[in-house]
Amino acid sequence: MDGLLGMSMGLGLSACCGFRVFLPLLALSIGAKWGHIPLAPSYEWIGSWPALIALLTATVCEILAYYIPWLDHALDTLMSPLSILAGTLITVSTFSTDIPETQKWLLALIAGGGAAGIIQTGTVLARATSGATTLGLGNFLVSTLELLSAVIGILLSIFIPVLILVGVFILLIILVRRGYRHRTSSESAR
Repeated sequence: MDGLLGMSMGLGLSACCGFRVFLPLLALSIGAKWGHIPLAPSYEWIGSWPALIALLTATVCEILAYYIPWLDHALDTLMSPLSILAGTLITVSTFSTDIPETQKWLLALIAGGGAAGIIQTGTVLARATSGATTLGLGNFLVSTLELLSAVIGILLSIFIPVLILVGVFILLIILVRRGYRHRTSSESAR
């Protein structure tokens, strides 16, 4: 896979880590196992049977846990830093360029980890808003929408990677602008 498509796929999958941490890693593992997603040589372990089984188990546990009202908020505390790590790992494992390893990790942290972190922040805010306005009863809907967003994003990332790259950039711009507007309106209210 050429560099731009690999980077687009990696960035799209990384962004999906903001919705669900382990599902994009599982998709990467399955894609690598069956030869659809080439991985950088030192990251081929992601496509191994032990990694696939561990990621499948973690994915099922994560999905189910997000449907338990009190546990979903506790998970956000743990999943926020994990989403950044997972997004970084996915991005660095799909790099096919011959740049030094430290530069790969730095670029992966900024691009993949950043995309995952921004989207994770949005999901945390959505869940907090839902919890406050519906006493947690709406969190089922939020969790379902997040799961569907992750699945759709993963499928687009794998099968139409350039489209997901454009979509991720548009989503990031929207989220950053909303955050900036919220911050400036909060500061002006003081």
